[in-house]
Amino acid sequence: MIIETYSYPRAAVIGNPSDGYFGKTIAFVFSNFVAKVQLYQTPELEIKPQALDVTSYKNMGALVEDINFAGYYGGMRLLKGMVKVFYEYCIKNKVQLASKNFTLCYNSNIPLRLGLAGSSAILSACLKALCLFYEVYINPATFANLVLSVENNELGISAGLQDRVAQAFEKPVFMNFNKEIMDKQGYGNYEALNTTNFPNFYIAYRKNLSEGTEVVHNNLKARFEIGEEKVLLAMKRWGEITEEFKTALTKNDCDAMHQLINENFNLRHALIQISQGNIEMVELARSVGASAKFTGSGGAIIGTYKNEIMFSKLKDALNSNDIEVIKPNIVNS
Repeated sequence: MIIETYSYPRAAVIGNPSDGYFGKTIAFVFSNFVAKVQLYQTPELEIKPQALDVTSYKNMGALVEDINFAGYYGGMRLLKGMVKVFYEYCIKNKVQLASKNFTLCYNSNIPLRLGLAGSSAILSACLKALCLFYEVYINPATFANLVLSVENNELGISAGLQDRVAQAFEKPVFMNFNKEIMDKQGYGNYEALNTTNFPNFYIAYRKNLSEGTEVVHNNLKARFEIGEEKVLLAMKRWGEITEEFKTALTKNDCDAMHQLINENFNLRHALIQISQGNIEMVELARSVGASAKFTGSGGAIIGTYKNEIMFSKLKDALNSNDIEVIKPNIVNS
């Protein structure tokens, strides 16, 4: 029997990047792209390389080009880390695992390094498959922690819980990462959101703007840890913005949500150096009346639009600059 599991890219609606800094965020996953894992029993344990797991190069220039595109953490390394973390979790919690091996392979069409959580989607799909194969239940909050631990501890990537929480719950989630809450229970308070009053969302991206989350977060983390006042104030405001957005959702106040999304990006722009190509995406979207902010660390944006006329103008403006625009199919399982 082949076990097949799926996980989806994440769109950070509001509050990011405060999730890694005891802030608050809202995020959802969407099924326009997918990471897929297949697992089946075999005599020996094997993880099969896929097309992106390049192991030989024409020359050093080709190796550097591959690293710049896909980073240092290809799928094979991700999966090995996830298997290790799953095994150690089971040992620590005295979970008896059946004495059987497996072959594991994966595939993903999630655009790389655009702030869409493609790497954690592969990890989440892998952990789902391992849980099914060994008949182990892990609650969503702990599931998200385990996925993050692979990236933080095994791969040395600075990132927050937001992506993994959205992928674990597979529905829009309001997340509160207050330090006292995190210290007390080891994870945040997570609340699934009703999508009834969600505004019209779009997502846009340009693949040549790819930049890994570590590029942004490594610098930001250092500034946060030394207590830079500008960073601390920004984290506080991002948390407030998220609360205000949640209130606007309950009132179906699309104008307030529009303004808060724009403020989220403006605050980030004042705090972190942003490439001109990323700024251009935001400005093009706003030029037709849409709101715009990053979905993650850069390379892709999310925002709201009022109606189909505005969406058509948005597509025209962005497509003419080689920027893809989609309507996200929000997962709400």
